[in-house]
Amino acid sequence: MTLHPEQLGQSKQELAATLKDLRKRAGLSGARLAARCNMSQSKISRIESGKSPATPMDVEQILRALKAPPEILASVAELARLASTDWQGLRALRRKGLHRKQQELANLESSSTEFRFFLLSMITGLLSTPEYIKASLSHLQGDQSQLIARKLSRQEILYDTDKKFTFLLSEMAARWPLIPAPAMAMQIDRLISLSRLPNIQIGIIPLTGLMPVAPMDTFTVYDRSLVTIETTTGVLALRDPKDVAIHVDTFSTMEGCAMFGAEMRNLLEQWSDDFRTST
Repeated sequence: MTLHPEQLGQSKQELAATLKDLRKRAGLSGARLAARCNMSQSKISRIESGKSPATPMDVEQILRALKAPPEILASVAELARLASTDWQGLRALRRKGLHRKQQELANLESSSTEFRFFLLSMITGLLSTPEYIKASLSHLQGDQSQLIARKLSRQEILYDTDKKFTFLLSEMAARWPLIPAPAMAMQIDRLISLSRLPNIQIGIIPLTGLMPVAPMDTFTVYDRSLVTIETTTGVLALRDPKDVAIHVDTFSTMEGCAMFGAEMRNLLEQWSDDFRTST
């Protein structure tokens, strides 16, 4: 499926209208369709009005209840996948204020319990020192103090032991010199410190040996129900269970390549020392 960002906002209403039209063509009331799908009539109504987004599984269930032909199944399933995808462009986020995105992330973190972060090229804000966060925002114009404060306040979630975090960092992400060497040493020391928290696992993927796969993006999996993918120009959110499963499988594969525990901390200590002695 080819994704066109401008389509993503339209697809949800298009899917709702398509499902409603197919039901009417089949000569079924909302109540009869709900009974066939083992759903409530109110859920069918919300889906058809676009008030409640239909998951790809909901759509498949509805289409089979309507005995839709294979070509309809394929085209509407593709539309359902598109409808379960959200795109937030960086330019639009900047216009609204990037600090608002931090509140959205805080809400998502509050409502989730298990997190998988794959960090390809830099350290995520949850693990960052204030200096690293400031440097990561240096390309933005204007005063970013409010945004920095929001990013730092989100770090409190790490100390909630009801939540489980696994962070996988490539060697490039951990060592990329975004800030001066002494500050990089302190940033790496922070990774070592956080790795000792009981609900946090930090894994480092060293650039040695053969890698079984080559992930193309930084991504986060929330509770096996949502994946967010960071790109240079924005953030893509995927809710299709198949898309989520692909990223969980990729994460598991890379987890098998990572170093954890004492071995990981020894490696980080070596890199921290390297930064301190390089000045």
